[in-house]
This record gives sequence, structure tokens and C-alpha cells, in this order.
Amino acid sequence: MHYLYIIYSASLDRYYIGSCNDIPQRLRRHNTNHSGFTGRASDWMLVYREAYPSKHDATLRERQIKSWKSRTMIERLISKA
Repeated sequence: MHYLYIIYSASLDRYYIGSCNDIPQRLRRHNTNHSGFTGRASDWMLVYREAYPSKHDATLRERQIKSWKSRTMIERLISKA
């Protein structure tokens, strides 16, 4: 299985949207000190996920949500879960 996921950082008050096949491992990597957007905080937590049978499907959904460019729509999606 592959997953679309949304994580949230309270310290940054920001969401991050991604896809992977192992959410716990990916979340650990997001919370480590590294270069890149999620490296700026270490308090990322999973707030939403969707499961897909293929990497392609999860990536398509990730791109769709990122194309919204709307915090309101992302929060609406999360609240429906």
C-alpha cells in the first residue's frame, strides 16, 4: 500500500502534504534535523491519510491536493475524516 498523508507543525502553523509507503518511518525522517521544508521544525504530526494500491495513485492524489493551494480546503478535507 501507498499513502497520501498530511502532517502539521504547530510551531510553524503549516501543513505538509506528501506520499510514501511507510508513514511512521517517513514521519520520523520529517522530524529530524535536515535541510528542506520540514527540517525547520521537529513537531510534525500526522493529521490525515488516505491509502492507495499503487504509488502512482497516491502521487496523483498528492498533486491534486497540492494544486488546491488552499489551507481552507485542506482543513475541510481533514475535518471530514
